[in-house]
Amino acid sequence: MAGPRRPGDVAGVVTFPDGRSVRARGLRRDPAPDPAPTFGVYLLGAPPDIAWDHRWVRCPDFRTPTSDAEAVDALREAYERCAVEVVEVACGGGIGRTGCGLAVMARFAGIPADDAVAWVRAHHHRRAVETPWQRRWVRQVALGSAAPM
Repeated sequence: MAGPRRPGDVAGVVTFPDGRSVRARGLRRDPAPDPAPTFGVYLLGAPPDIAWDHRWVRCPDFRTPTSDAEAVDALREAYERCAVEVVEVACGGGIGRTGCGLAVMARFAGIPADDAVAWVRAHHHRRAVETPWQRRWVRQVALGSAAPM
């Protein structure tokens, strides 16, 4: 169950403090989006069968991405594009790995690393970023030197 809905909330859409929004979903449980996104980041163990522009980040269930640099690069692209496009971040269930992606994007939006998981749990799903190693990854992953747009 997701956190409390606020007036103006749209199911599955997370709005960052800087006003950018991204749709978050679980591929196994949520229907295909309408409208389709123009870009997506999929944190999965195997490549997704997705028709629109996307990046696949190898990330086994309940784990962290196998490549920090690849994950951060894909999530940075999603963060930049969600300012003007319909973007989604997804995994199989839409909670753990999706939460990791949203938490990194929250860091791009200015949320401190130590607060990113709590922020995502308050704005996406109360159990987002499910495992201790996922929480540690969100806090410690290097975001690189490029500033977000």
